[in-house]
Amino acid sequence: MRVAFVSLYPDQRRSDGATRRARRVAERLAARGHDVVFLCAQWWEGPLDAFEQHDVQYVAVTETPSARAFASKLPFALRRADPDVIHAANSPPSQVAAARTAARVLRVPVVVDWWARRDDDTERMCRRAVKSASRVLAPSRLVKTDVREYGATADEVEIVPESIDFDLVRDAEVDTRADLVYARRLDEHANVESFLLALAELRDRDWRAVVVGDGPERGTAEETAAELRIDDRVSFLGALDPEEFVPILKGAHVFAQTATVDPFPRGLLWGLACGCVGIVEYQARSSAHELVESRERGALVTSPQELADEVVAAAGQDRRTVNEAFARYDHETVLDGYESVYEDEIDDYGFF
Repeated sequence: MRVAFVSLYPDQRRSDGATRRARRVAERLAARGHDVVFLCAQWWEGPLDAFEQHDVQYVAVTETPSARAFASKLPFALRRADPDVIHAANSPPSQVAAARTAARVLRVPVVVDWWARRDDDTERMCRRAVKSASRVLAPSRLVKTDVREYGATADEVEIVPESIDFDLVRDAEVDTRADLVYARRLDEHANVESFLLALAELRDRDWRAVVVGDGPERGTAEETAAELRIDDRVSFLGALDPEEFVPILKGAHVFAQTATVDPFPRGLLWGLACGCVGIVEYQARSSAHELVESRERGALVTSPQELADEVVAAAGQDRRTVNEAFARYDHETVLDGYESVYEDEIDDYGFF
């Protein structure tokens, strides 16, 4: 199958949840033997119009990330790529409408992978993007609800979650340096302060905690830990690769999720798969509660005090290093879901 990915911003130029998701899917499809071309703004140096990395062929539609120029040139680039299916990121939405223009000529479907609306995306253009899609994919029920507010029906949106390497979860060693873990990019939505405030409520108990992740709010978080006089028991480890991250999760007992915005909390997924008890502070713009609802090793809270209480309660649960209930989130299983959507949409398009 020849798959054309469309994203003005590739992960190599601007890394966020949406671009990381697109890159992971593209590279794993290529590893399965699919012919994958990624149409984007140029991110590599030099005069080359195309660049190959991890078996994915990146094609520069524009030299700079201009949404208007990208949308105007995209239909011609897609015709040259001649794909069987077009996989487009939802933002900027103008690229979805432009992809649809080419798709009509090529007679191929447009699958839109929806992550989040960016600041520059207007509601009108989001609605147009939804109408331009043959099928919309969403990582969570929260995002599916967002897409439906832009005019999609329930049948037009399919949930395809984020994925993890479950073989790594099974095979990794156990690192017992921490009892409690927080892991996420430390940006304005991280809300790591709730985690630290809960720990401060428990300062008379014996525990060790780590914060995994980096970002513009790391310094503020470290200052908060110092002000709460728990900085000697909280280690800030920065960003870690899964090979470094997973052993720590397998040795921990609790994973705390407090971020205010998160279309899909992949760090929490890793933690739950590694046997952690997941404690989620409910937030209206986070889907984290979806991973722990109705699960024995999970709890929902609404404040740092409740989070602290649930940490104490979690001590009554056994320690585990693997939770097989999350094996369905393995990379290969989730990738099967993408392939199934592509095949269904190609068949339906050909039929009509």
